[in-house]
Amino acid sequence: MAQPAFPSSSLFAGNSTSATETATNTPSTALTTTPASGSSNNTFLMTASPIRNRKSAADGYKPKIISTIGAKPACLVNASVTYVGNDQIYAFGGFDQYTDEVYNHVLRLNLASRQWNLVDNYGDIPGVRMGHTANLWQGDKLLVYGGENEHRAHLSDVIIFDLKTAYWTQPDIQGPSPRGRARHSAVIHDDKLYISGGQTGHDSVLDDICYLDLKTWTWSRTWKFVPRYDHASWVWNGRIWIFGGINDEMEKNNEIWWLDLRGSPGFEHAMSFGTGDRQLVSTRYHRFQNPTSGQPATGSSGYAANSSIQSYPSPLTSARSPYVAPGSVSSLKFHSSPNLPSQAAGMHFHVFSSGALLDFVTPAELSCETSLSSLELDTLRWQKLADGKDLFSPNYRWHYCTMNPEGTHAWLLGCPVEPANDGNGMTNGEYLSDVLSIDLRKYGILGNELAIDSRSKIPSSDANVSSYLTGIGADLSKTFDQAPETGSGADFMITADPDDIDYETSSMTEPGSPSNALASVSRPIHVHKLILHARWPHFARLWSAQMAEFHSKKMHIPEPYSAVRAFLFYLYTDSIAPNPQNGPTLNDVAGMLVMANIYDMPRLRLLCVNRLGRELDVEHAAIIWERASTAGEEWLKRRAAAFCLYNWGRVVRTRGFRSLAHTSLIELCEEIDTEGRVVSGEELEIIGALGNRGFGGPGSNRKRSLGSAGVVTVGDDEGDEEGEDDGMDVN
Repeated sequence: MAQPAFPSSSLFAGNSTSATETATNTPSTALTTTPASGSSNNTFLMTASPIRNRKSAADGYKPKIISTIGAKPACLVNASVTYVGNDQIYAFGGFDQYTDEVYNHVLRLNLASRQWNLVDNYGDIPGVRMGHTANLWQGDKLLVYGGENEHRAHLSDVIIFDLKTAYWTQPDIQGPSPRGRARHSAVIHDDKLYISGGQTGHDSVLDDICYLDLKTWTWSRTWKFVPRYDHASWVWNGRIWIFGGINDEMEKNNEIWWLDLRGSPGFEHAMSFGTGDRQLVSTRYHRFQNPTSGQPATGSSGYAANSSIQSYPSPLTSARSPYVAPGSVSSLKFHSSPNLPSQAAGMHFHVFSSGALLDFVTPAELSCETSLSSLELDTLRWQKLADGKDLFSPNYRWHYCTMNPEGTHAWLLGCPVEPANDGNGMTNGEYLSDVLSIDLRKYGILGNELAIDSRSKIPSSDANVSSYLTGIGADLSKTFDQAPETGSGADFMITADPDDIDYETSSMTEPGSPSNALASVSRPIHVHKLILHARWPHFARLWSAQMAEFHSKKMHIPEPYSAVRAFLFYLYTDSIAPNPQNGPTLNDVAGMLVMANIYDMPRLRLLCVNRLGRELDVEHAAIIWERASTAGEEWLKRRAAAFCLYNWGRVVRTRGFRSLAHTSLIELCEEIDTEGRVVSGEELEIIGALGNRGFGGPGSNRKRSLGSAGVVTVGDDEGDEEGEDDGMDVN
């Protein structure tokens, strides 16, 4: 899926420092295993888990700022900045607010060498422009649409830049092109370039949507959608989504809109030109050339933009499209939430990854609360992934954001607040001199491919039609943990540490051995060594080395039984999704996170971090904190610690909290900074009077009361007829 295009930048300068990312993986266990001395049942212990040193927060991941050298682009307005793969970012066009000049330069940043270069480009070089979009297409081309030239003429042309040859081409396009526009959004999906909103003549805000069929190079008709500009758009789960930007009342908003693309011939069939219906549509649009010349308008470079693409307002073209979109249009407005980022404060960059909208709230000219937040599109719930202080330095301003197609890394381009002379008479503050490189996987983001894999619905086979699982995992799950005598074909046995009183236990020592040598084990889990060998790299290495388990066909893993069983079930099904019958619980996933760290399984680790971060709740918060600390997952540990402290009164009453070891309890209490303290009732009343910031977060309508013992309690207002407010308004 192509990433949506966003506003971007261009022009020049020279200097540097590089970024290295901090690895957080704990070394995997050694392969050596030894039989328990005097073992009577011939069961062997795997190497014990590594020493679980807890890291300080300072050891956690923090994005690095990269200073660049070479022909740095100026901090232009409304250029395009696009990551194209191979550690390269391309910048094109833009407006210099100091000189009033619009550009059509192409620049390239090599992230490995930190070097900016001006690209020599050839062919049908486009005219100067700003407010256009540039989408990566077919992996090696930039598809540029629209924008505004130096004469404030709004363009509707399509031009293609080949990244390999640096050659511009203009496709032969059929059909009535949409109205020229700038500061719109564009996204490529299913060989279609979807265009929505934007600004056009007389500063009017467009409310339409259309697409260009990239197979036939034919424009669709234009449908009515939502008036927006400077917004983000993307396609997910058969819908095109729009968020942010400025509406027709010139206000920033936090509404999200979506349009269903599935099941509509207007979206699913290839567009062709020449039918009676198409001719009827085309009569509603008139395109006029510049009245002073029969030639298309040109930029200051002297190069012409596409012919038949200059769009000038007329009574016909200014009217809104009468056509209603062929799919259902829905919207949702967020009123309040503890995690809802205010769109009115800070500089926002909206990108899409892994089934979620990510909102980077970066520092603006005035001090404001900054963060990285996400909106899960499946649940339409906001969560804060990181505080701004952990991401953004207050000494920098960021102007552009771009992301790789995989949705695992993002780059912010900007400059220091206090400009420094680079030694050549130029000031860094006037250029895009710095890049903030962010590994989103460190914040529980799966990446687009893994997110799609985890929710893909491959039908089960005829052997297991009713399974909640998909593909071959549905069939293999039927053979998991079935004794050999049932005909399951199981040929290997694994035991674990018992974690419930009803588990069968057996002594691993000879009769007469000292009592302190007794070790209880869980009931056995029957598995197939072929599946373990194929799916578990650690087991494959152990088996190839013909360790003791190779001969005994038995293994003991010194981790809780439920976590070990959930881990083995994942090897069969490739899923950690929740399910009432067999899916792992949050406690199980927390234990699997530790095992993924021990056995160096990055894919499982990322799946566990993602689910634990999304489903963090009161009952499991303490356990998730403890397991994240053990596994060295600093982001999840800090997130769970903050949740525990924010909901302390409820968390301390859970079984999970009471099951923590004494040292863990002390460490959790020490998560609060050294200046933390319990405040009195009078101070709480003062806090409540300042800005009306309640314990439920900004805009919370929950009531605060003070118990007789000076304990703060938070609850809903009595007599609230509307019940719990989910902070949303569905239209």
